[in-house]
Amino acid sequence: MFESILSKFQLRFKNREWAANLLAESLKDVLKKEGIASKEVIVLGIPRGGVVTADVIAKKLKTSFDILIPRKLGAPHNQELGIGAVMEDGTSYLNENVITTLKISQEYITQVKSKQINEAKRRRLLYNLGKSDETSLISSTIDNTKTVILADDGAATGVTLIAATRWIKNKSYSPRRIIIATPIAPKDIVSSLRKESHHVVVILSPSNSIFRSVGQYYQEFDPVSDEEVIQIMKSRNIYETK
Repeated sequence: MFESILSKFQLRFKNREWAANLLAESLKDVLKKEGIASKEVIVLGIPRGGVVTADVIAKKLKTSFDILIPRKLGAPHNQELGIGAVMEDGTSYLNENVITTLKISQEYITQVKSKQINEAKRRRLLYNLGKSDETSLISSTIDNTKTVILADDGAATGVTLIAATRWIKNKSYSPRRIIIATPIAPKDIVSSLRKESHHVVVILSPSNSIFRSVGQYYQEFDPVSDEEVIQIMKSRNIYETK
């Protein structure tokens, strides 16, 4: 009963920028508590919407900024339902429970992984002005002195954030901290993200019974274009520093 009432009067973010500002304030408190200076932090955004979020956070915190490109693997008859995610080099995360429940074949998984790896390559070349090195998307060296804030505009299933986190670990960057930051994620997804990172910062964490989509919690949630991502990177002089 209480959940149904909440669903009718739920808080909605004005837009990605508004939500990112709230997120940045929460992150300031986390960094202060941990004694982490802004020069020791890099904020990585997940294209496309998460790049807007990350850009605002990095500006507010006065940190380094860049992007990372995991690609969601959508279910056969519902592409919005993430069954996993993959990075360009094949690093992947698969939600075996969902795959088993939906009886998704290995053939389909192999096919969709190949498609999304190609899309990750396309985006990397586009956003990175044709540079061929996958890791050159990260402008700052990530080592054990760095705290990585991995930002997205929402996490319905968490699969892209998990894949990106595992990629960072698999590349042996060994950052001091990995913090996942997103304005909205259902409670069980937050629990999953906590297992992958040192800290998770969210503004809204509704129960799964009232969560339908990330866009449900925004007044304005228009798609972000490739051109907008490129403009953000140019404005941050990402290209010039590589």
